Amino acid sequence: MSLKELKANVALGEDSRRQFKQDVTNADSLAAEMAAFANSEGGTIFLGVADDGTLPGLDKADVARLNQLISNAASQNVRSPLTVQSANVAVGKGRVIIVLTIPKGLDKPYFDRNGVIWLKSGADKRRVNSKEELRRLFQFSDQFHADQLPTRAGIDKLDKMRFRDFLRDAYNLDYPKSQTELLRLLQNMSLATDEGMLNLAGVLLFAERPEWIKPLFIVKAIRYPGNVIHSTEYLDTEDFSGTLDKIFENSLAFIMRNLHKVQSGQGVNAPGLPEIPPSVFEELLVNALIHRDYLVNATIRLFIFDNRIEIISPGHLPNNLTVEKICSGISNIRNPILVSYAAKGLLPYKGLGSGIKRALEDWPDISFTDDREGCMFIATVHRKELDDGVSEEKSSLKGSQKSSQKIIELMQNDPMITIADLALRIGITERAIKKQIGKMKAQGRIQRIGPDKGGSWLVAR
Repeated sequence: MSLKELKANVALGEDSRRQFKQDVTNADSLAAEMAAFANSEGGTIFLGVADDGTLPGLDKADVARLNQLISNAASQNVRSPLTVQSANVAVGKGRVIIVLTIPKGLDKPYFDRNGVIWLKSGADKRRVNSKEELRRLFQFSDQFHADQLPTRAGIDKLDKMRFRDFLRDAYNLDYPKSQTELLRLLQNMSLATDEGMLNLAGVLLFAERPEWIKPLFIVKAIRYPGNVIHSTEYLDTEDFSGTLDKIFENSLAFIMRNLHKVQSGQGVNAPGLPEIPPSVFEELLVNALIHRDYLVNATIRLFIFDNRIEIISPGHLPNNLTVEKICSGISNIRNPILVSYAAKGLLPYKGLGSGIKRALEDWPDISFTDDREGCMFIATVHRKELDDGVSEEKSSLKGSQKSSQKIIELMQNDPMITIADLALRIGITERAIKKQIGKMKAQGRIQRIGPDKGGSWLVAR
């Protein structure tokens, strides 16, 4: 590093990647700083730089002393030992700055000599003091995976019919005859712990009601009017729970009913094609469900706006992955058990890191945000503005007034129409249809003649 480069770095001030120390006399103190950098994203310690950014530097005796202290701290006072690099930059009058570079650790977590784990927190450092943070460090170092987490659900919470069908279809096996055999099989399949409880993968894939056991691991979907989040206004909303494949199917259906339909050269009476290929959302939803960080107790959020669809997953990209790398097909498996079973047909997962690439091939106008501060990953599918000349059928109508008018028109044309057919034709949920019908009944605009099955609608004139 040249003196010019040194001054440019120092001018930026201290942050989570740079730290200034005019001098260090304690190997334990320096080891704690090294461990904090190694447990985070790596960084540089500038020895001989004052807190205010001035460059008093070090003399020859200081440099000799500090080089020995650096060696001792990195090799003896950090567990596991670190390989660090130092460079001396002359600043004039026989004074130098030691530029000490600590790489991002490959064997996390790193401890100081007293067994304390440190993390960078802005320009400072802090102790790791929660199980969640410790688990995340082990997860980053590939020593632990969230889908192995034990739960409080015993094997009695298993959906027997679902697991039976999977055993038959995937392995040509019969369902075990005894609880002892069932537990042994689940343990061998990495779906249960040694203590006899379902792990997180077992719950998410095969439990009868996963949301009763892990209520936050669901998808919350909202269709907003316009292009911003509203606190009270929405056109369609639903929470999707159940096993991962059920969440996937219902989330995909929510997106598809809220997309425009375009004729795309088809005949006038053709139902139209979705404005964005379904394959795009298949890939992105599967990616969100099996690669999210399950150490973060938060829901996946699915937001639909006029100009975009956002799929927000808890947890940023793991390890050294970047947006550029995932777009080129490089992957890092965060939940290997979920991935292995998804690849056996439980989800349309093809593996090999190709999902993002396929989505981009089918719809290039997708952007990705790796929000490390907010601990989330956002996939944004941008919608195209439809030309005035393109015949379209909007799958969600803006506002309850328009949807209620459409319900009236459909009932006039077909008094026998069902609630399911109304939901399909208008593009909103059956729950929303029932809500509109209840309002119109109270207003005297419609009434039901006869039973739910076989009856008809009477529209007031």
